[in-house]
Amino acid sequence: MEARLPVLAAAAALVLAAASPAYAQFQAGGVDKEGSWFVGEGLKQGDYFRYSMCHLEYKECVDFDMRLWIKGDIESGSETKWLAEAVVRDGNRVVKGEMELGKIAPEPTGGSEDLTIYRGAFKSSVVWLSAFATADTGSPGKGPKEFMAKSWGKIANIGGEQVVPVEIAQVRTGAGTWDSVVIGWKTGGEFSRVWVVDGFPFPVKAKTFAHVSEGIAPVEYEFELLEYEEGVAESPFGDVVATDRALAAAGCDTDIEKEATVKRPTNGFSYQIHAFYGPAEPVDGCPMEWLIKFISKYDETEFLNQVQFDMLVLGDDNRPMRSIADEEGRQFLYSPSGQYELDMVVKEGQGDVTYTLLVYGLAPENWVPQEVPDYLEIVVPVLPGQGGPPADPPETRPSTQPSTPPAPQPATPPAPEPPASVPSWIKTSTGLWVDGQVDDATFVSAMQFLIREGVLAVPATEAGSPASGGIPDWIRTSAGLWVDGQVDDSTFVSGMQFLIRNGILPVG
Repeated sequence: MEARLPVLAAAAALVLAAASPAYAQFQAGGVDKEGSWFVGEGLKQGDYFRYSMCHLEYKECVDFDMRLWIKGDIESGSETKWLAEAVVRDGNRVVKGEMELGKIAPEPTGGSEDLTIYRGAFKSSVVWLSAFATADTGSPGKGPKEFMAKSWGKIANIGGEQVVPVEIAQVRTGAGTWDSVVIGWKTGGEFSRVWVVDGFPFPVKAKTFAHVSEGIAPVEYEFELLEYEEGVAESPFGDVVATDRALAAAGCDTDIEKEATVKRPTNGFSYQIHAFYGPAEPVDGCPMEWLIKFISKYDETEFLNQVQFDMLVLGDDNRPMRSIADEEGRQFLYSPSGQYELDMVVKEGQGDVTYTLLVYGLAPENWVPQEVPDYLEIVVPVLPGQGGPPADPPETRPSTQPSTPPAPQPATPPAPEPPASVPSWIKTSTGLWVDGQVDDATFVSAMQFLIREGVLAVPATEAGSPASGGIPDWIRTSAGLWVDGQVDDSTFVSGMQFLIRNGILPVG
């Protein structure tokens, strides 16, 4: 196993260092701008927002994308609220649901259970200033806040700082350039900023820090407005299918318990890792969840801080075949506190799969650790998809030996391609669609997921422009014949290729 270290060390050396931002010190006291602002100012039906955001209480500020469309009013008891549709894209996961927002202060007070944790992050970041500035003009300390005011209020912790208008500034976000007022406060030795725009309901950008009595203050929340549109009359999320729904349609169990545990030192004894994961025997093509704790090798009660790491699947040449950090668009995974929740989809096929936790070292985010990387290998037995075929016999697997040029041979006709093979458990999901128990959008989303994750192998097919009219009836008929065993797998795969070529099943 020691042979892996040089390769892993070389991979770790590619992480780029980034300089820590410097923050100027500001005096409290308001800005030279007339007018006032409150959270929710100007919010109306048909508004569409898209934010990139994170919050310390959700995976220690791992970024996710939240899209929000104000659908209209909803009556809740004696109160009229805004009803918003929301879609969250969190790594490879898509969550879809509804949120109820108050009209006095647009804090989320209810909605779909699947959005609970994201609602909390939204409440504690994008609408956090509603603790000071709301439409409520009848309560002391509430109501709109003047830009010229010396203070908007005080942070409610020991030694909490005043929240004040700091400066007038232009700020650029993905949604454009805005004339804003910076609302700021100092805590934990860092200066927090929120950019608000007169007449616009939510802040357009923020970077704030958590209160700490000692040590480096971590980012508490950070967000940026990426898109904004007014007057959107119809739901922009009509074709979006939640990942959990697609997985369920594909036959996966999404009610996961982390029932297996591993507690061992890393290969070089640099760190101790306590990993919990579930299912204990995950299914190929289905989700798997991890809780990873990085513990001091000297004290089992002490968590390590600022851990840079990755989850890899290595090939026989010790080179990464899969990196979870890469799939999430990151150079590495990062845990400020030493505890990390990781969600993934199993893609490695049936059999014993070795997942390698590679620890780059301990350093602030975007800094290069000075330690030699170390790793822990965890072998997990992976089951085939429900009712799926056994693993390929050894003689049909690609050779892992270095390739050498073959000796010249007489020309021979190319061998025919092997017939298409589709895991048989996919028939169960397709049968539900054929029988009308799931709709077209769910079926298409499930097929997209299976093709994208490599569970359903479809030959390379040029994608066409999106077509109108939906799935032709003959595709459903053909799929029904396949489910009943009257046509072969190749016929079903040909149907999927037709949907790709005609833009009905986009897989790009």
